[in-house]
Amino acid sequence: MELVYFCVIMELQQGSIFSVFRIHFTSIIMDNSNMAALSYTCALRNAMRILASKSRNCDLLSNKWAGRPQRNLQHHRRCQTSQFSTCTFSLAEQKQSRNSLSDDSPSGASTLPLSVLLKQAEDKVKEKQQDDEQRKKERKEKFARYQKWALGITGVMLGGASLLTLYELGQPKVDERGKAIPDEFSDQFILVAYIQRAFKEMKEYRTMIVEPSAQKLLPDPLTEPYYQPPYTLVLEMTNVLVHPEWTYSNGWRFKKRPGVDYFLQQVGPPLFEIVIYTSEQGFTGYPLIDNLDPNGYIMYRLFRDATKYMNGHHVKDLSCLNRDMSKVIFVDWNAKSYLLQPQNAFGLKKWEGNDDDRVLVDLADFLRTIAASGVEDVRPVLEHYKQFDDPLGTFKANQARLQAEQERAVQQATEGSAKASSLAGSWTQRLRGR
Repeated sequence: MELVYFCVIMELQQGSIFSVFRIHFTSIIMDNSNMAALSYTCALRNAMRILASKSRNCDLLSNKWAGRPQRNLQHHRRCQTSQFSTCTFSLAEQKQSRNSLSDDSPSGASTLPLSVLLKQAEDKVKEKQQDDEQRKKERKEKFARYQKWALGITGVMLGGASLLTLYELGQPKVDERGKAIPDEFSDQFILVAYIQRAFKEMKEYRTMIVEPSAQKLLPDPLTEPYYQPPYTLVLEMTNVLVHPEWTYSNGWRFKKRPGVDYFLQQVGPPLFEIVIYTSEQGFTGYPLIDNLDPNGYIMYRLFRDATKYMNGHHVKDLSCLNRDMSKVIFVDWNAKSYLLQPQNAFGLKKWEGNDDDRVLVDLADFLRTIAASGVEDVRPVLEHYKQFDDPLGTFKANQARLQAEQERAVQQATEGSAKASSLAGSWTQRLRGR
């Protein structure tokens, strides 16, 4: 009998409620009252345990969507209770069990309702946005503070530099003994005198930079017994007579244009007074001209300090040459260089350094023709040829046509003289025959 009771108890502990009812019905059939009572008690306790477990599972899954399969590891958690004991659950115990199950969940799944989770997420996003805006605002305030400091320091430095410049430029000139030389500002208040002297110095410095170095760039024309050529030819050196080139091995070098020697020989004295008027610096131009003109055809040299600085360009002012403008011809490739006197300019194309160039030969023929013709004013001639795209080509065509006409005229004159001589001979023979 003890063995039977032990087997019944093991069956009740490990089995389900259906096993309990099976044992209970078996005990009734066997008419064993003790076993029936034991099975009835175990069945009641087992039923209470199953109901408690079901209530826990429903409470754990209360925030899930209805009708959808959910992956919740808490569903597989088994709540063990003591066997053969009465289970009672309160609200506090259920809440504590729910929190412990949520904390022990390996996947970190939340047991809060969906609306609460959404509200928490929105609150976190708003909090993050507020933090970002606050950081941006702090950065802007910091940058504005640094900017104010920088502007203040810059203003102080500019003010100090202005005062120092005013002091240096506004001082009166002194003699050898260190005494101040009286000027037109000596009788005024000392601060006003310093300001006016400083403005005068700055104006003179600007004039030195912008205006030509002198109002008369060339000396007066030569007089008897010296010979003064009737025309003045002004030439730009760079890209007209020479072309600058740079190489890695040699650096900057100037290439001599083909026909330079022939050109200078043909247009030099006694026909033209040659003047080099270039925008190059003097320390660059002097050795170039010395090597370019060993025979001394170039009479004068003018460099960048003799130009007028206008709108970012060095303009050649021909009115400062101290020559008759009706006898001045200026040759350059840059139209901005002769903005002040375009009627005296003869523009060429920029020479790029090609070796098959013959422009200087044609230009020499053109200039010699003007000088040999004894033109009183060269400006109408230059204006006439500037209307063509290729003025030197047009001049060559005109010269060829003129030469053909002259040859035809000579031929006609020769034929006429031959006819006249033959007619005279026939009359002479007739007279002799009589």
